[in-house]
Amino acid sequence: MENILNAFSSFFKTIYFPQIHITDILEILIISFLLYQIIGWFKKSRAWTLFKGIAVLAICWLFAAVFDLNTILWIFRNTISVGIIAIIIIFQPELRKALEQLGKQNFVSSLFDSGAMEKKERFSAKTTNELVKAVYEMSKNKTGALIVIEQNVGLGDYERTGIPIDAMVSSQLLVNIFEHNTPLHDGAVIMRNNRIVAATCYLPLSDNLEINKELGTRHRAAIGISEVSDSMTIIVSEETGAVSVAVGGELFRGLDADNLKKKLSYIQNKSLDVKRFRLWKGKKNEGKTS
Repeated sequence: MENILNAFSSFFKTIYFPQIHITDILEILIISFLLYQIIGWFKKSRAWTLFKGIAVLAICWLFAAVFDLNTILWIFRNTISVGIIAIIIIFQPELRKALEQLGKQNFVSSLFDSGAMEKKERFSAKTTNELVKAVYEMSKNKTGALIVIEQNVGLGDYERTGIPIDAMVSSQLLVNIFEHNTPLHDGAVIMRNNRIVAATCYLPLSDNLEINKELGTRHRAAIGISEVSDSMTIIVSEETGAVSVAVGGELFRGLDADNLKKKLSYIQNKSLDVKRFRLWKGKKNEGKTS
């Protein structure tokens, strides 16, 4: 028994147990808080998508290092300096906004922010019904509309181009926003969870040359925002009253009320899957019809 105890004692003597001081704990807490804030900022901006692309390149570099792929390693070594400059240029708008937000940040309230928990449900069934009701009321009257539904990729950059609303989604409010000759009818509405967060927002236009030339700015803007985010955009044509949905850089047209409600129910709790969208009833934009 003594031999066993001596063996354990000798074993633990060989293990180094670092001394932990109050300053070490404080440093861990500060670094953890900063990492949490940085990750939160990444996820709320387009930087998250760019960061995932960089992560893929890092995995490729690790794979090349493990299997000693000299040519790929040589390319990485000779482009790393250019890559760092490119990252700074690509992330310049996000870095500037992050520094601005850092100056406005209330760190004390952030530590006790109870709103950090995200609801699993993106929006309620009532919101779905109000949205569908508004869309087809505008479709009946041929009122042009552009409604962007935010999902995992934050649309804060585009939200800031419009006028803040921050109101619960209702069919009356949406119809009133897009009514002709009203101050808010021009541009897009951005919807987050159960709220309309902004109106008259400017969206990036798609430069896809395969898009039907007969489609107007509203449809191009819907496709454009779907190319840079995972958002789902509902479009009501001012000329025909037809209802379309843009997602993943593609346009799906000719949706009826029941079909649109099913699509909204699908994204209500799940991440968007473009392949599943292709199974929807309705015509995909192939550049043949208007």
